[in-house]
This record gives sequence, structure tokens and C-alpha cells, in this order.
Amino acid sequence: MDQKISIREYAPSDQHEVITLFRNGILEHVYPAFFKAMSHPDHVGVALSISMAGYVLGGSSYFQALLFFSAWAGLIYYCCHEIYECYMFRRLSADMADVQAHYLDNPDNYLWVAAAEVDGQPKVVGMVAVTGKQEERSSEERVDDWNGGVIGGIDLEDGDECYGELVYMAVDFTFRRKGLGLQLMQKALDFCKERDYKKLVVDTSSSQTAANSLYQKLGFVETTSHRNTHANRWISRLARIVVVRIERFL
Repeated sequence: MDQKISIREYAPSDQHEVITLFRNGILEHVYPAFFKAMSHPDHVGVALSISMAGYVLGGSSYFQALLFFSAWAGLIYYCCHEIYECYMFRRLSADMADVQAHYLDNPDNYLWVAAAEVDGQPKVVGMVAVTGKQEERSSEERVDDWNGGVIGGIDLEDGDECYGELVYMAVDFTFRRKGLGLQLMQKALDFCKERDYKKLVVDTSSSQTAANSLYQKLGFVETTSHRNTHANRWISRLARIVVVRIERFL
């Protein structure tokens, strides 16, 4: 029997579940990013070279070859984890620290949650948030957004070229492949149309394959991409995470 899911406005009582859902949704991208980075031809070559060096230096030791390979893999995993974890903490200390002020008290922003009954208790199983933005922003500001920077309470005056930005979209693992992500995205699109935003934009990453597939089905197209993150340049280079901006005009 299908569970009934309702999409409604965020309530203060949802804070703990929303933060938990957000944390899990961000950190689940670490492993896909790690495997994607390790399978890159450049990294495969380095892994083979390091393993061979360990084998030779260890006197034809397979154990030392494995040890050297593990050290390389551990470094790549650390880089991927560092990027997503720092992004998560930046967001938690910014708009997620005061959802009421950033999303409910600001008419240009909004946050919805999807609620279902699990084991007889209501549970937040999805979320989506949109913020209103002004056009003519620099590339540095766009990178800041991916880093977790938030522009709250902006004045979107009449006549400005305004658009919506999808800053969060997460669905609990057990409620995926049931059309919930599509419903949440439709909520965001409808809100942008009501606010007369000219488009909805999303900053996503190369490892978010499921979400990126959904965006493509909804008509989003890639406009820009870069490898700049809040992390040190060498961490970004080793993680090989590409930040992609996609847009859909309304």
C-alpha cells in the first residue's frame, strides 16, 4: 500500500529532521565522487605507478604495493569528503541556522517539506528550498553560493531581472523512485512562476547523477561549469568534482 505524502510549508518543529535530511543528502555524495575520481584515467595511472613503487621498494612485496595504493585512495577520499563536509557545515551555519528568517520571513524565498507517516509517526522525508536572486552577479558570487554563502533579505524591486535558485532538494532514501523528487521540483517551479522569476537555476555537482537526471527530464540545460570550491586548489584538483550550473527558463 502506497504511503500518503503531503508537501507543506516548513514548520519550526521540522528543524531536527530537516537538518538530518540535509546532512545525509550532502554526505551521500562523497562515495560516488570518490569512485568517480578514482576511475579517472589520470588517477588510475597514478594509482598504478604508486602501487608499483611500493612493490619495488618493498622488495617485491604485494603488501607494500597494496599499502601504497591504500594511501593514495585514502587521500582521494579525504579530498572528496572535505569538499562536501565543509559545504555542509557552511550551509548549516548560514541559512540553515535560521530557517525562519531566511525562508519564511522573506517573501522571495521559500522552503517546503514532504511529510509521511512512518511507523505511526509523522516524518519529514523530503525538502526543497528556493531563494530569489538578482541577475548580473559575478562568477565569484556564484562560487560563494556553492560554498554556502547566502544573500538574505535582498530587495527584488520591480523591473529587476530576477530569478529563483534551488538551494536544497533532498529525498529520504526509502522514499525515492516514487515521484517525490518530481513533486518537490514542481513546487519550486510553481513558486518561481508565481513570483514572476524568469528562470530557475541550480548549482549541482558531477557526482549527483540521480538528481542531474531528474533536472534533465525537467528541461534544465547546462550553462556553466567550474572546479572552484571553498577547498584548497589541490584538494579540488584531486577530488575532480565539477560544479555545474543548470537553468530552466519559465
